Amino acid sequence: MNYQPPYSITSLILQRVADIVELVTRWSLSDDSSLSPQLRRNNRIRTIQASLAIENNTLSIEQVTAVLEGKHVLGLPREIQEVKNAFAAYEQMPKWKPESLPDLLAAHGLLMSGLVDSPGFFRKGGVGIYNDNKIVHIAPPAIRVDVLMTDLVNWLKSTPVHPLISSCVFHYEFEFIHPFEDGNGRMGRLWQTLILSRWKPVLAYLPVESVVRMRQAEYYQALAEADRLADSTPFIEFMLQALHDAMKEALSKTSVKMSGKTSVKIIEELSLNRLLTIPELAEKIGVTARSIERNLKKLQDEGRLRRIGPAKGGHWEVIK
Repeated sequence: MNYQPPYSITSLILQRVADIVELVTRWSLSDDSSLSPQLRRNNRIRTIQASLAIENNTLSIEQVTAVLEGKHVLGLPREIQEVKNAFAAYEQMPKWKPESLPDLLAAHGLLMSGLVDSPGFFRKGGVGIYNDNKIVHIAPPAIRVDVLMTDLVNWLKSTPVHPLISSCVFHYEFEFIHPFEDGNGRMGRLWQTLILSRWKPVLAYLPVESVVRMRQAEYYQALAEADRLADSTPFIEFMLQALHDAMKEALSKTSVKMSGKTSVKIIEELSLNRLLTIPELAEKIGVTARSIERNLKKLQDEGRLRRIGPAKGGHWEVIK
């Protein structure tokens, strides 16, 4: 009998999936769908800093950036090692398959190298999760880990459910099993990102961990509620909301930034040739005609550009 993790598809889950799909579609149809190398790096740094901060790493964004640039940073050696490992692991993501146990073990080996006794191997002993010195979760016995993880990745490989949902289910079930002696939290978040990136590659650079870090108490509460119900539905709802909010923030910031660059280029081109048409501007600047139209309207509304004469035969006047 095939393993089936317990969860329900609620109306809230369906709505959040629809909302996220719409945001991702808007992203893919925009001129900003291909993130610049700098923005990808910045988002990855935010992801790493937030994911490690959830595990009590104290390094700031600036310190994480300095570590990755090879600069000397005043910090605990373990925390600096955690940053280097995390960056190496996230950079390796394109090579891994979400449903591959060997890849998952390799990822843990990279993520926890020098930090635990047996990186890249499932735990051999029992483990419990504590909060304020109180045990909140006792993981399944070590002897069950290999079977449970095999069932979980096989489910992930065959499930027809949308990746937005299956990634959340996997994340929760992974934390419930707690297959490693340490690093389970950061591994669960890394693997959910990997699953999502196989659906839409741009999501490999979505810093959802920053949202989770800001709502850390809610994150643990959702995990605890799912444990209490023996059903991952509360956790799915929480993570989908976090993904939605992270996507909305990222899309908003990138669109504003890129739109500003396009407007500047339009002004530069029209200052050189006021007779340029929308298709010609689009070709010169390297964006779509729709983006040119949107930015031309914005420039006119701001009083920085004026159209003289008809659409055909007229010209643009740049207002200094």
